[in-house]
Amino acid sequence: MSGIKFEELGLSPEIEKAVKFMGFEEASPIQAKTIPVIKEGKDIIGQAQTGTGKTAAFGIPMLEKIDSKNKKLQGIILCPTRELAIQVADEIRNLAKYMHAIKVLPIYGGQDIVKQIRSLKAGTQLIIGTPGRVMDHMRRKTIKMDDVHTVILDEADEMLNMGFREDIETILEGVPEERQTVLFSATMPKAIMDITKKFQKDAEIIKVVKKELTVPNIEQLYYEVRPKNKEEVLSRLLDIYSPKLSVVFCNKKRTVDELVTALQNRGYFAAGLHGDLKQSQRDRVMQSFRSGRTDILCATDVAARGIDVDDVEAVFNYDLPQDDEYYVHRIGRTGRAGRVGRSFSFVSGKEVYKLKEIQRYCKTKIKAQKVPSIDDVANTKMDKIMEEVTTIIENEDLTAMINAIQTQVNDSDYTAMDMAAAFLKMQIGVEKEEETTDGSNLDFGDTGAEEPGMVRLFINVGKKQKARPGDIVGALAGESGMPGKLIGSIDMFDNYTFVEVPREYTLDVLNAMKHAKIKGKSIAIEPANKK
Repeated sequence: MSGIKFEELGLSPEIEKAVKFMGFEEASPIQAKTIPVIKEGKDIIGQAQTGTGKTAAFGIPMLEKIDSKNKKLQGIILCPTRELAIQVADEIRNLAKYMHAIKVLPIYGGQDIVKQIRSLKAGTQLIIGTPGRVMDHMRRKTIKMDDVHTVILDEADEMLNMGFREDIETILEGVPEERQTVLFSATMPKAIMDITKKFQKDAEIIKVVKKELTVPNIEQLYYEVRPKNKEEVLSRLLDIYSPKLSVVFCNKKRTVDELVTALQNRGYFAAGLHGDLKQSQRDRVMQSFRSGRTDILCATDVAARGIDVDDVEAVFNYDLPQDDEYYVHRIGRTGRAGRVGRSFSFVSGKEVYKLKEIQRYCKTKIKAQKVPSIDDVANTKMDKIMEEVTTIIENEDLTAMINAIQTQVNDSDYTAMDMAAAFLKMQIGVEKEEETTDGSNLDFGDTGAEEPGMVRLFINVGKKQKARPGDIVGALAGESGMPGKLIGSIDMFDNYTFVEVPREYTLDVLNAMKHAKIKGKSIAIEPANKK
């Protein structure tokens, strides 16, 4: 937790605007240490684990060096897996959101190479790729290295473990000698040091080692929730657990403001805390929270540092944190002074991978839970009301109330039981309505999906119909409204295709694709049967 703001790093207005849009308020330790050195043009050996914010640490200064008027390739980022390449490309695109004419292209095996070649020919300044596929393009001469000034090796130790050493060396030999080489690795085995000696010049070593942090006395749970349903699920959990005080963490200031308004509209006593508030406003919000006048505090990580309240019974990760270390700081707000606390994390699509990283880092188990239904909320409220009713019957004089009920029963056709049921319904305040199923809890069986949290679907269209992976992605995303980046692996055969989608989107995809066409052909789509 460095305390250095991005404005202090001398970034371009476009990058500063993108960083603000992404919800980052402060640079992480690796970003604060690395960005100024890379901007100076020095070679770097960065020792940092996943979850420290290293993508922005190398992505920001690299983007600032790219000449948007030059359509030729200027930067290469090598990653060990296609999943990481896609993830890095997404973050780089977000960072380049306000930069004009910067083309970023992920290239990896399993994706249509013809489509990649077409994109490369159209002009791409920055590629993020796996070593094997980058080598393939070098052999085909579809990648020209003449204007490359920066090469990043991300998770270099993983690339070596996967047998990419020769590929990496071939790629680095094909890049102009007058270049900047930045290497990131969680560990520093001899093979890494050999590469640095051979291909880097006076490299500066920057080390950020995460602290060993533990999270005792806290029950940690997670729910697979679609982004649009987070607000409803949060409300249900608040109603079921009724925490005395709770803190809800969001990654963006805008999300904090929107969520506070939504919760207040639902009748909760909620307030927000983020970096845009003046000190007097922060003090007022915190005083209200400590005194219990506000029982739900929505906050960003930076703003939450001053929260030191013993009675916080629940922490909600409305958004998963950018940095694993933040997870520990967040949930440490509960379970204080020997009390048992609870933390609830909301996970969407492929974020289940991020959750696994957090579990490894914390050496803890975060248990999956089913999203509570409206019936669950109603039953919980009913139980609580019945407990209160018992207490009132045992401790208070109800003569006047009994007389009023008797009069009403005598003057109408209703029984005392009807009256009691009506009063109970008024107190619960929850309509037993039919719930909309979002698919996150449906059991599609074992479809043979490679990735956790995904469902493998069968589509009766393949190569012989001249379909390409891009056609499949376009149809699924276009028809269902699911973001294309959430689609997993696509395995295409002559007459059919298998594609993986997040479990919580599966029902929408199946319904939306009923009348869809791919390459002019009406299709059939269904959950795959594991062979």
